[in-house]
Amino acid sequence: MPGLKGLHKVNLIPNHNYKRSGPKSYVYLLNRWGFKPTQPGPYFQMNKVSQSGHHGLMHKIGGKATTYQVLAKRKPGTTTGEAESGQVGAEDQQNDSMYLCPVSIGTPAQTVNLDFDTGSADLWVWSSLLPASVKSQGQGHTIFDPTKSSTFKTVKGDKWKISYGDSSSASGTVGTDNVTIGGLTIKNQAIELATQMSDQFVQGAGDGLLGLAFGNINTVTPRAVATPVENMISEQDIPQTAELFTCNLGSWRDANEPDGGKSFYTFGYIDEPTVKASGQEIAYTPIDSSQGFWMFDSTSATVNGTTVDQSGNTAIADTGTTLALVADATCEAIYQAIPGAKYDSTQQGWLFPSNTTADQLPVVTFAVGDTQFAVQKEDLGFADAGNGMVYGGIQSRGSMTFDILGDTFLKGIYAIFDQGNSRFGAVQRQETDQNTSAPP
Repeated sequence: MPGLKGLHKVNLIPNHNYKRSGPKSYVYLLNRWGFKPTQPGPYFQMNKVSQSGHHGLMHKIGGKATTYQVLAKRKPGTTTGEAESGQVGAEDQQNDSMYLCPVSIGTPAQTVNLDFDTGSADLWVWSSLLPASVKSQGQGHTIFDPTKSSTFKTVKGDKWKISYGDSSSASGTVGTDNVTIGGLTIKNQAIELATQMSDQFVQGAGDGLLGLAFGNINTVTPRAVATPVENMISEQDIPQTAELFTCNLGSWRDANEPDGGKSFYTFGYIDEPTVKASGQEIAYTPIDSSQGFWMFDSTSATVNGTTVDQSGNTAIADTGTTLALVADATCEAIYQAIPGAKYDSTQQGWLFPSNTTADQLPVVTFAVGDTQFAVQKEDLGFADAGNGMVYGGIQSRGSMTFDILGDTFLKGIYAIFDQGNSRFGAVQRQETDQNTSAPP
């Protein structure tokens, strides 16, 4: 199968400039998902009223007035109440990506490094249409120039905009061009060209984003555009028996493992050696894509073999989320099983001692359909939290009604996103050693 039409792995490039921060990563997720924290801390969602509407989460309250949420920060030293000290700025959050993927656009090809994100559905890039003031901050970025591609075509009237709860946004115009990913060229793929970006978007190391969720959450107006995977399927660029992509996320902790901790995606085929190395059959479960996400039933978790009931619960697999966000009761069960773990309201997250050994860490699993998959013990700790503590890789989902199983979880599995059969599959990755050394 890998030889079909020259398909091959898309190797991810580790972002060596990525700086781990637990609170900043959590604030980014508060922004991205718009949920209300249910645990005390500096950050909270504040309701505001607008007469003219607002992009993001909003609720009609009569007439043209709408209420919308704004992420706010409490005054220093306070972790409850509504004492707002001001808006959340770019410096408060992690706007960077741990992994980037090379993608070629245009004729001749311009290669950009994009963040592959299964939680969104836009393919947008830094473009030569950005203001000079933004481009001047783009050192190290590849800026796509549509005028240098003979196959680029502008789509008149189409616009796009991504906006988050702190009022940060990126927006621009739309065109079509050839896009090559993993040996596969998609012709006339919609490309969203950034003409405006706020600081939060400028800060990231990537040259844009490639969404791998479903097209019903694409932001292009007046009409949403097809995602790259949707076009691969409709143009029969990938076989009907494999209308899918797969994801294998490695880690710096895995340098001594047989696979060297290498990370990759495949499109149009499953990497059989990776499945074989797991010693398992792929376990599949149906997905519900009605909200645009890779959502499946996840009605239980386990901590050292003890079941945590999550009746009726669902989860999404999201490569755009660094942490795993789960219900408070599940968080409590996990951290109660780690000696010395505690919730720290100043960092708005669960911490545990950085000298905790693998033997002291619990076996934590989450259900994907009917099958439990474990989080690698080495991924239970995400970032240094100071004072001999580590910020945990699993944190509260707050008011969200479903779990977000991000990189903390996905590093423990080889994931199959089977779009053609509306199902999500996985095998547990096998590791010879758990490298639980304190994160950098």
